[in-house]
Amino acid sequence: MHKLRTAVIGTGYLGRFHAQKYAALEECQLVAICDAAADTARAVASELGTEGITDYRQLAGRVDAVSIVVPTQQHHAVAKWFLENGIHVLVEKPMTTTVAEGRDLLSAARRHERVLQIGHLERFNPAILALENIITEPRFIESHRLAPFNPRGADVNVVLDLMIHDIDIILDMVRSPVQQIDANGVSVLSSDIDIANVRIRFDSGCVANVTASRASVKTERKMRLFQHDSYIAIDFHNKQLDIYRKGDGEQHPGIPAIESERRTFDQGDALLSEIRSFVDAVRNGKPPVVSGEDGLRALEAALAISDKLTREEPVS
Repeated sequence: MHKLRTAVIGTGYLGRFHAQKYAALEECQLVAICDAAADTARAVASELGTEGITDYRQLAGRVDAVSIVVPTQQHHAVAKWFLENGIHVLVEKPMTTTVAEGRDLLSAARRHERVLQIGHLERFNPAILALENIITEPRFIESHRLAPFNPRGADVNVVLDLMIHDIDIILDMVRSPVQQIDANGVSVLSSDIDIANVRIRFDSGCVANVTASRASVKTERKMRLFQHDSYIAIDFHNKQLDIYRKGDGEQHPGIPAIESERRTFDQGDALLSEIRSFVDAVRNGKPPVVSGEDGLRALEAALAISDKLTREEPVS
């Protein structure tokens, strides 16, 4: 099988890492780096021994698959162009700025039979991958995603910047329609919402309490999950999983004993795993781990939350 011809569109901080991963994969040929800033395109291309261009439309007929790492507002136009030209697409999260745009990309991917994968990186965190046969029927979920302010994500609010990671994971775990959303948010450092707390109730009865902040002095990415027979604590940042289950004995009359297990994982390379997964889906006809449908589902919830926050007129 020939090497997969690839390119990266948008080579800022994260796009440069995408390019490095493709360049390192034996089964890929990094055909080009594309960035609107010619100096940036040339610099990254020179570093990786490939071509630097400023117009992605020059890639028609030259590549099989691309990563799109441009500002969110450009995701729809750029991704649609590639899909309509028969090129597989990995687009960073959030997939688009509106639900209508997201549905349009899904339609284009189906029409042209191309892979559309969304860059929800936490799905490739080893602590999440280890949960595959452990999560059964979540009843209550609590998550905290806190980070110092980073201007790289400031083109969207904190829900679309940070919280959407946890929204995607929770929706994938619960697999039940959203029944009700309550949300509160505060603008602290930017003109948009920087801290938000959301309570999501699902038709299954599960409740998720989700907090995200980009105005914190520390980084914390944790999730706690309760189901009928276990309590699971996930530390995304430190790649650690704590599992507490009902044991055979009793700690008090009628109260089961609790057995605990801690699993720790190597830091690994989640972005490389994500790109390997994309390449595998393209080369072998597999459905992507994070499909366009998954990305649209997370976007719909994130925009519903954002709408709630806007209508609540968050304090500034």
